[in-house]
Amino acid sequence: MAGQVWSVSADGGYMYADNLSSKLRFVLQPLSKFRQFCDIKEAMGKNRGDTFHWNVYGDVTAQGGTLVETSTMPETKFTIAQGTLTINEYGNSVPFTEKLDNLSEHPVNEVINQVLKHDANRTLDAAAHLQFAATPLRVTSGTSTSTVTLTTNGTATETNNVALGKGHVQMIVDLMKERSIPAYDGGDYYALGRPATFRQLKQDLEAISHYVETGFKKIMNGEIGRYEGIRFIEQNGIAKGVGSTANTTWSHGNDTVYFLGRDTVAEAVGTPEEIRGKIPGDFGRDRGIAWYYLGGFGICHTQASQARILMWDSAA
Repeated sequence: MAGQVWSVSADGGYMYADNLSSKLRFVLQPLSKFRQFCDIKEAMGKNRGDTFHWNVYGDVTAQGGTLVETSTMPETKFTIAQGTLTINEYGNSVPFTEKLDNLSEHPVNEVINQVLKHDANRTLDAAAHLQFAATPLRVTSGTSTSTVTLTTNGTATETNNVALGKGHVQMIVDLMKERSIPAYDGGDYYALGRPATFRQLKQDLEAISHYVETGFKKIMNGEIGRYEGIRFIEQNGIAKGVGSTANTTWSHGNDTVYFLGRDTVAEAVGTPEEIRGKIPGDFGRDRGIAWYYLGGFGICHTQASQARILMWDSAA
């Protein structure tokens, strides 16, 4: 079988050695960053089918106004659109032998549980990220450090040749407010990006001593500070270029940033992620542990006029 075995050092033999430290150590893993912003979570239960729907209610088509005493009340209507996502199975497993379990100094179950939890976190966060990257709103700046260009068809039309700075952030905040994008929490928006992509912005804001407010409480995973009503979140779980128009590492080395308000991505949960043990086979010699999740992710607003996510993007 493929998996963890005693006879191959890298696959299990290293789990016991004469001078092996008893402290468990694991490869560094990023925390969930995108999934924490999935606004809608519905327990699907069984026998509900593999497609989840939700209604999106638009504004009235004609705005109200003053009335003339002898005139009848005006009438109008509003539109209803439906969003959908598909429920999928997610999972992974690590088989291991009874011999490895019996001879290892470190507890095999505990080690595999931890490794699989990291894998589940990475996998589901990546699935959530794909929906954030489906936003139709993209902003670029070309070579300008103070202006941005907005496109609404899900594609950036110019190459960003400058790093994200405070001038861009100011323009993006204005765009979000002008488009009436509701704030995520407490009047604030959020922005998610890789640490290196925020470096120029950090330097800009340190110079004017506005970056971290005294006593500011960081409440989300990866949160590093606040400026112009935006709280900034660092993520390192999604590789550079993934989801951008360029779909590769940008020519100037920076990366996407997602600026978002409330009601961004829906997560429908049929079975929350869980660790499962394999029923032993081969008279108990064949064992294994898996993680399993039944659910899906979908962007809530696909129409540009209602979109809640702006991506700092680049064509190359």
